[in-house]
Amino acid sequence: MLASGNHSSYPVSFILLGIPGLENSQFWIAFPLCAMYVVAIIGNTTVLHIIRIDHTLHEPMYLFLAMLAITDLVLSSSTQPKMLAILWFHAHETEYHACLIQVFFIHAFSSVESGVLMAMALDRYVAICFPLRHSSVLTPAVVGKLGAAVMMRALLLVSPFCIMVSRMPFCPNQIIPQPYCEHMAVLKLVCADTRVNRAYGLFVAFSVVGFDMSVISVSYVMILRTVLGLPSGQAQLKAFGTCASHICVILAFYIPALFTFLTHRFGHHVPGAVHIMFANLYLLVPPMLNPIIYGVRTKQIKDRVIQGCCGKDP
Repeated sequence: MLASGNHSSYPVSFILLGIPGLENSQFWIAFPLCAMYVVAIIGNTTVLHIIRIDHTLHEPMYLFLAMLAITDLVLSSSTQPKMLAILWFHAHETEYHACLIQVFFIHAFSSVESGVLMAMALDRYVAICFPLRHSSVLTPAVVGKLGAAVMMRALLLVSPFCIMVSRMPFCPNQIIPQPYCEHMAVLKLVCADTRVNRAYGLFVAFSVVGFDMSVISVSYVMILRTVLGLPSGQAQLKAFGTCASHICVILAFYIPALFTFLTHRFGHHVPGAVHIMFANLYLLVPPMLNPIIYGVRTKQIKDRVIQGCCGKDP
């Protein structure tokens, strides 16, 4: 059934199939996905709480980590509740506007996560290459402006996705062969020329990831030059140690993201179930791993968690 708008006809709802090809296993697949989602919620909420109550952690590194935790909470919560409802309770139908809202949140906060990782690389660069100027360069006001700029970039670049799609006519087919709405999946249901939309999607993806990865790469090249110039091996290891958590988080985010992006457009021989599972993990694994990585490798956060769990100083 199609509803009429001023510019197009759009469906009242879409049908999200879940994981085609694994219908008999979907019920059981949902259990590890739910466990990962619970870990992501608990982990990121814990990180936020620790940073909020401990005023000694109100430094650039931890403020960026708080931004990352908020982004991970939004990113994982934009897909997982509906996905679990589909896999467990067969709640396949999703309202048209709810689908577009999900498209916006997935792509906007993926962009925000990439931008926050870039900002964290800049923080590490200033901290290691200009340690005496770190506190004067990256003030709380500058950190706030960087966060606002990353958010504004996501709003300006991703909003046109939903605006352009909402003004186009849809085919009678209302089935999306995956467990959540994202731009390319919705675009395949449009009965019109979508070359402009696809070109814009590629432009946004490559401009965001290209810019952020360029800044991250240059930052770490400069960090590497500075660290290798340190007089002692112990000082070099300590400097590298401060970057290890960030590097792990970068790899956890960009590797599955690039795999999902490339297979969606060019991997026509990749089985659909494999692609969908990777797409699900791309939105769930980084939010789950980020608080674990920083919790294990950041002494202040680890000590706070131990203190809270054991009721005594570590």
